[in-house]
Amino acid sequence: MAPVGVDEWVARLEERRERRGGIVGRALAAWDGVAPVWRLVIFAALVASVPFLTDSDFVVRVGVNTLLLAMLALGLNIVVGWAGLLDLGYIAFYGFGAYTYALLASDQIDVHLSSWLAILIVVVACALLGFLLGLPSRRLIGDYLAIVTLFFGQVFVELVTNLDRVTLPGDDEPVDITGGPNGIAGVDPINLLGIEFLTPTDYFYLSLVVLVVLIGGLYLIDNSRTGRAWRAIREDPLAAGLMTMPVKRLKLLAFAFGAAVAGLAGSIFAALQIGVFPRNFETPFLILIYAAVILGGAGSITGMLAGAAVVGISFELLREPDEASWIFYAGILLALVITVRPWTRLAAVLAGVVALGLALHAVVGGIWPETVAGSPQADWTFSSAIDGWLLLPEDPRTIGNWAFVALVVLAVWLSQAGPRARLLALVPLVYLAAFVWENRLMLDPSVTRQLMLGALLIVVMNLRPAGLFGAKRIEVA
Repeated sequence: MAPVGVDEWVARLEERRERRGGIVGRALAAWDGVAPVWRLVIFAALVASVPFLTDSDFVVRVGVNTLLLAMLALGLNIVVGWAGLLDLGYIAFYGFGAYTYALLASDQIDVHLSSWLAILIVVVACALLGFLLGLPSRRLIGDYLAIVTLFFGQVFVELVTNLDRVTLPGDDEPVDITGGPNGIAGVDPINLLGIEFLTPTDYFYLSLVVLVVLIGGLYLIDNSRTGRAWRAIREDPLAAGLMTMPVKRLKLLAFAFGAAVAGLAGSIFAALQIGVFPRNFETPFLILIYAAVILGGAGSITGMLAGAAVVGISFELLREPDEASWIFYAGILLALVITVRPWTRLAAVLAGVVALGLALHAVVGGIWPETVAGSPQADWTFSSAIDGWLLLPEDPRTIGNWAFVALVVLAVWLSQAGPRARLLALVPLVYLAAFVWENRLMLDPSVTRQLMLGALLIVVMNLRPAGLFGAKRIEVA
């Protein structure tokens, strides 16, 4: 929120000039000229075409997971991006919604409500739970609120894992409520308006419709008095209170709205997966949601969609070595193109990397043949080129571990080095990164995905701290 007497439009003049430069800036300017409703229509049409462009159920399922991640990012954005409340237990609302729908639409407690009624109950129950969790936020802020909400998220996982042996008053036999570690299976598919959703494609379009409606509703809220009040609380709760805004009530409202969105996404997830399990709602998935929010730019609806797309799609592609190699090497090339100027220096760095690789492969491979006895982990277009350029030991795990440590040390030193030393060190850094990728990271895809996601966030935060679509903060003296 701009200080009193300061015109925010004038204060953001330099930011707008920066955005309008180059081809990307002109494209953004043209996009800004499109009415919001038509932007939403274009977005929906483009996403809706995905199932027509592929016959792979895997691709469609990745699309559904990405749409669900976008819903969760939008819900978390209400609490974190708009109201400025650090909620580390948000994943519990997603799980609570999924488990509640599973209980109301399965044989677990022998209840099979109609889908619309079950989803309505889930949304209302999650909103109420969010309201109750938000009660401590009336007095807690920052780290203290984060600790309370993190505790709530961990308690939820423990409860659903252990509520399979509950002895109710007046009953001698224990009752299984959540299925324990085995979760709840056999969840009914969603059936709305006589349409039964059975396949991943069905849930893709259901998720897309729900997401579009959600975007429209949140856009209206963002531009309403409530949305402006949330942003005022985020900037300065004390000043907002002095301006007669009901700060405590607005915080509770943010928690309730965010929880309701998470519960809605949880219902779709439970029906899509035909079951729910405790491991679906642990901390690593919360990190993914936060990554989407941070990467896209907290406070921006467009940013939530972009962040969810980048995180969701890339995270799934990194499961497969072939696609992961494309992402890795393309990411290195893109980073060099963005950071190294002028172009002559970039050409010199790329030539140096190629020359270093060929020299090491010829010299070291000639002296110790076992250092080139291995082969690339991925079978992709440039595998043969990699094989003739990079040292690939037959047993790469141990040397890969040491190389990884060396890569981290070199990267840390590089961040503190001067411009000339940094430019010279880029050549061995890029080669060492490729060596670590082929000889270590490719062997553990689950770990690699986390590292790649962390690296992506570090790069984006350095290039654009506000995220891809987040608004830069205005500092006015």
